Amino acid sequence: MAKEAAAKPAAKPMSKNELIAAIAASTNLSKKDVAAVVDALGEQIKAAFTKKGSGVFVFPGLFKITKKEEPKKPAQKHKWVPMLQDYRDIPAKPAYCKPKLTALKALKDIVKNGK
Repeated sequence: MAKEAAAKPAAKPMSKNELIAAIAASTNLSKKDVAAVVDALGEQIKAAFTKKGSGVFVFPGLFKITKKEEPKKPAQKHKWVPMLQDYRDIPAKPAYCKPKLTALKALKDIVKNGK
């Protein structure tokens, strides 16, 4: 019965501990070693997005994370809002950065074929 439950796709995403346990089981490494690799990967991503970093992180074959800079938006006075059927003042928004994740070919093929 336990093997049948493991074969079904999970209804929710794996937690960090579940991911570490699955990788450790498939690679015959200790959980401590796998956890160190996952933490080091997180540190590399963080280093790529610091002020001295490149602003781009690529996990070869799977995904690329870039930094997208959104410009500031000026305030809008007396703007018509169709949903409310009324005029509203919209406050200004400052410029900000947000991450953009792009799937690369290998990940696209995995999602497309389900393999």
